[in-house]
Amino acid sequence: MPATTVNPVLRVAPAAPAEAAAHFRASLVFHADVSDVAAALAADGDPGFVVLDSRSTESWDQGHIPGAVHLPTALIPGQADRLLDRDVPVVTYCWGPGCNGATRAALALAELGYRVKEMLGGFEYWVREGFEFETWQGRTRRAPDPLTAPVQGDCGC
Repeated sequence: MPATTVNPVLRVAPAAPAEAAAHFRASLVFHADVSDVAAALAADGDPGFVVLDSRSTESWDQGHIPGAVHLPTALIPGQADRLLDRDVPVVTYCWGPGCNGATRAALALAELGYRVKEMLGGFEYWVREGFEFETWQGRTRRAPDPLTAPVQGDCGC
């Protein structure tokens, strides 16, 4: 009987559906999507969370989400209580998918007792999806990248 070759995708079998559902539900507890954050901030009323930019001052000055709180990760232990309300969930972001600054900031906040989520894609995807951002010169936006922002403005997720 010939040996069957299993492709790299299925070399490790997928999880059982219930196990997969638990994993993906848990992921959503910890993560927020750029488009969802933008939609919540654009809606009328209080979004129910605060956005925190954990990058350096130089990065903040290059551009940041309007209304975000600027608190570099290293300063969180000493300044979070002065800038954030413990009763309001925090959504952290950094540069983008290649940066774990938002993860480190979320960890620091969670260890201080804050409820926190990390915004996947960070500032890079905020800009790539065409959302407005702020610099020292004022508010601006770039044309959406068609690879990240569908024409209709909704990924259909």
